[in-house]
Order: sequence, then C-alpha cells, then structure tokens
Amino acid sequence: MDGDWTTSEVGDFLRSRRARIRPEEVGLPAHGRRRVPGLRREEVAQLAGVSVDYYIRLEQGRGTSVSDAVLDAVARVLRLDETEQAHLRTVARPRPRRRGAAGRPAARVRPGVQLLLDSMDRTPAFVLGRGMDVLAWNALGDAVAGFTRMAPGERNMPRQVFLDPAARELYPEWAAVAAQTVAHLRIDAGRHSDDPELCALVGELSLKSEDFRRLWADHQVKECMYGVKRLRHPVAGLLTLPYETLTVPADPEQTIVVYTPEPGSETAERLALLGSWASVG
Repeated sequence: MDGDWTTSEVGDFLRSRRARIRPEEVGLPAHGRRRVPGLRREEVAQLAGVSVDYYIRLEQGRGTSVSDAVLDAVARVLRLDETEQAHLRTVARPRPRRRGAAGRPAARVRPGVQLLLDSMDRTPAFVLGRGMDVLAWNALGDAVAGFTRMAPGERNMPRQVFLDPAARELYPEWAAVAAQTVAHLRIDAGRHSDDPELCALVGELSLKSEDFRRLWADHQVKECMYGVKRLRHPVAGLLTLPYETLTVPADPEQTIVVYTPEPGSETAERLALLGSWASVG
C-alpha cells in the first residue's frame, strides 16, 4: 500500500466488481470473445449513462470531482451493496494528502470508557481503534483473548489473525475470521489512505502472509458490527460468543466490542469459571 494506493484502489475495486457481473445479468448479449470475465468498461459506461472516457478516468483514479449521481449510477450497474457504495465514494474522492505530516498521535481511551469496560465484570469487552488496534479491555476480555500477554506493538487483530501461529487453533472457523478481518481493514485503509502506520500494517501483512495477500486482492469490504465468533480457549474450551460493537460517541474511530453469550448457556458458564480462575490467578 504505497503513496498511490487510493488511485490504484478505485481501479482495482471497480475491476473486481465488473468481473463478477455477467453480461446477461444486465440484459447484454453474452456472445463474443471476452479476454476477462464480467462486464467491459464501455458496457459499464453505457449502462451508467456516462461516456467511456469519463468512466476510464474514474477507474484510473482521475475522477476525483465525480458526482454522487455518477457514483450512484455505477454502483447500480455493478450491484454494489451499501457498504461497497460507501467504500467507492471514499476511494473515488480521497481526502487531500497531508504533506510532511507526522504519524498519528497515540490513541487513548478516556478513563470513563475504561470504567465502563471494568463495570462489565461478567462480559468480555475491549476497545478497537484505527487499523483494529486493541486499545483497552476488561479483565474477562483479557482472560479470553490474552491481551496482556501480547507485546504492546502486537495488540492488533489483523496481526494476531495472520501472524500468530496459535490463531488457527484459537479460531475454529479461521478462514471466515480472516476474510472478515481483511474486509473490515480495507474499509479502514480506504478512509485513511494517508496514514503511514496503516500503510505499514498492510505492507507488513502482505509481506509476511500469503493468506492475507490473497484475501486483500479480493477487494471485499464489510463492516463487522455484530455476529458470532467461536474461540477454542486453552482453559475454558470452545466458546460461542455473539458480539455487538458500539461506537464511542466522543471518538468515532473507537469501537467497543462486547461478547454477549446467551445467559445460562454453556459458554456463559464457562466464562464465569474463566473469570473466577483469572481473578484467583
């Protein structure tokens, strides 16, 4: 992810979405030899009601003044969902780059947010910042994920998923967790393409993990606002953990992730035992 990342991202993203649409799906004849799968650029332009030259400039990252109407038309042709549409707007019209800007200041969690985490003594919870850095946690969250055992620079969810050898044992559904992690990270990278630390994270993961490189090349984007994650804890065993994410009002780049196991479930009982064991330890 170099200095021209946003320029290449809009083109790569649109090409990946063109490739998944068959001509017959949009009422075009499917006959004729095609060098690549999906729609041609001129077909997208025709269906979106713009000139071919205009669409080509958009794919080349030269359409920074493109209107909402054009982006909406392209999104309609390519059948983008809501998250994909938002990502297209972000990478098609990136924020001006800051010249000579220093790295971002260290993210800090307000004391009130930490108190909120600590008050959830029966629920694992932690705070994620930009790039899915782990910024804070409560005791049960630490007992589940082992944040205090990680070096400060390693407290990052993508690094843990792709670079920690124990991750595939920790996550029984590792492939799904990995794909979801990359899809969320790409949204963050699109929003902050001028962040050197985020660029460095993507570069490090691309260099060290073939799985990350493959998933990054798919250009999937997805917000991880809620769902279910399964963990195989070395002490508590298999945990089935529904989760919800809450944006911190004073800092929209920070989200509180809360695991919410069903009361009375086997996972809830195992968490209670894990909490008792952690407090004794």
